[in-house]
Amino acid sequence: MEHYFGLALMAVAAATTAAGMLALHRWLGPRISNRVHDMPFECGNDPARIVRGRFGVKFFLVALLFVLFDIELIFLFPWAVIYRELGWFGFAEMAVFLSVVVVGLVYSVRRGALEWR
Repeated sequence: MEHYFGLALMAVAAATTAAGMLALHRWLGPRISNRVHDMPFECGNDPARIVRGRFGVKFFLVALLFVLFDIELIFLFPWAVIYRELGWFGFAEMAVFLSVVVVGLVYSVRRGALEWR
């Protein structure tokens, strides 16, 4: 049971931090409530117009690719820490992994996924 003390301490610290931030927001936050301020956009100003229609998905595609490649490349850090212990086998495995990442990046660039037109 003593192995879980750190985890329990971290959970209590996270809950305390979240509760403290909510309490500070309640205590220090604005108390304005009217039709304009209850709208979810335009920072309290009257909206110029309500946009309805199609929305380009290019931003979401770029964001998804960024997250995908970012998460894949995070695996380089633990590999770099134990690089010498893994030897040539670890180097070969990481070369295969990086080649798959590079092939995916080249495919995305050739398909035009990173162009904003």
